[in-house]
Amino acid sequence: MDSLCITTSSSLHHKILRHAESNPSCAKTPLRNTTLIGFKITKSSYYYTCLCYLNQQQHKSVIKRRLYAIKTQKCSSQLSKNSSKVAEKKKKKKGTVFGAVALVIGTCIGSGILALPEKAYPAGFLPSSISVIVCWFFLLIEALLLVEINVALMKKRGKKVKEDKELEVISIRTMAQETLGNWGGTLATTAYVFLGYSSMVAYSSKSGEILSNLINFPVAVSGSLFTAFFTILVFVGGTRATDQVNQYLTSSMIGLLLTIEVMAVVFGGWSGVGASSDWGKVPPTIPVIIFSLVYHDLAPVLCAYLEGDLRRIKASIFLGSLVPLVALVFWDAIALGLASESDQVIDPVELLYRVRWSGVSLMVGTFSLLAVGTSLIGTLLGFSEFFKEQLRNLTWYTLSTQKGNWCGRNKMNAMAVTMVVVPSLIVSTTFPNAFSAATDIAGGYCMTVLYGVLPPAMAWAMHKREPELSDKKQLSNARPALIVVGLFASSIVVEQILQDILALHS
Repeated sequence: MDSLCITTSSSLHHKILRHAESNPSCAKTPLRNTTLIGFKITKSSYYYTCLCYLNQQQHKSVIKRRLYAIKTQKCSSQLSKNSSKVAEKKKKKKGTVFGAVALVIGTCIGSGILALPEKAYPAGFLPSSISVIVCWFFLLIEALLLVEINVALMKKRGKKVKEDKELEVISIRTMAQETLGNWGGTLATTAYVFLGYSSMVAYSSKSGEILSNLINFPVAVSGSLFTAFFTILVFVGGTRATDQVNQYLTSSMIGLLLTIEVMAVVFGGWSGVGASSDWGKVPPTIPVIIFSLVYHDLAPVLCAYLEGDLRRIKASIFLGSLVPLVALVFWDAIALGLASESDQVIDPVELLYRVRWSGVSLMVGTFSLLAVGTSLIGTLLGFSEFFKEQLRNLTWYTLSTQKGNWCGRNKMNAMAVTMVVVPSLIVSTTFPNAFSAATDIAGGYCMTVLYGVLPPAMAWAMHKREPELSDKKQLSNARPALIVVGLFASSIVVEQILQDILALHS
């Protein structure tokens, strides 16, 4: 047997000898698969003792390295699992930009788009279209102000999405209360309640008219069934399930609208556009234009839905409001063109029903129902969240639901939804033709005060009282912009008051 000689010190010899004495079997045990390392010393037994000692030291070192490797692998695996769970949980909590855009589009493209052509016909296409663009820009600024204020208050109060996936929303009433004081909260509450009920009455009334034309049911029964269907959806499904349904309905509605508009262009449906223009007839169209483009009751819901991510919220609002603007201008052009050719001013839905293009009447009816339904979803979500917040502020109601169980949460949801739906159905069934009056009240007074006058006032007061809440680069700190939009909103309210006074005297 060959051996490799290594010079060793006497201390190593003593260690090997002690090890051999304490482990006599080791020296006698033959070694396998081991590099033979020998020591040129006097006693032959030292040769095997040395081999055993070095082999055990190598074996222990290998075992230690393997144990450390296994522990490291387990730790890294556990860390990766934990991080993936956190990321997945965070991903599930956050809403999507597409969902927020769908909510804005669905809220905008509603019953207002069905009422605009009849109101805009006396003014003509060019004046009414320019008015639509101006109002859209004005409402976009107001919406950006609202979300900046809401997100600032969210950060101040530390609002987050609850574990039960229900959104805790800071309503416009609370925003006005915390920025303007008691008078601001009272004004916002009054305007918001009138707006919510007038909008719900308009949606229920219009859906009854459309369904009555399609299935020959009584208007009151049709509107009640339509409203009850979406009420059950919001109550049972909650915000997340309603969001998924709303995305599908909104996509279908946009597809139908594009199909109708393309067919109208192909068949020359807007050849009569630009036949007449009268700028003096523009003021009566402003309330309906605002009613058609307003989505601001969703602003608190969007802020909670996207968890205060201001960049995503603003992008959702801009994209979501841009689609209804284009759709509204095209719809206005088609309906006014058809009305000019027929020399009569009637409901555009009724007018399009008479068009003999293949399948247009069914598509128009379906589109009208989807338009009203998606608007109803947005209003019902925002209005019910408003009542939920008011119920949470009541001591006796908070004590009855403080356990947070399923029954307690759904009791609050049922109470809030009932407070929204029941009064609206009573009015819409009692006055089936209340659609036009409801849109004028909602657009001319409630929406303009709530979403036109109050936002710049709230931004001004918040910057004055608590300047640390707002960023210097945000729109809420631009004083000239606040003054301009505030004066514009006030002029709309004054103009509507004058219009109503003249209507009463005539």
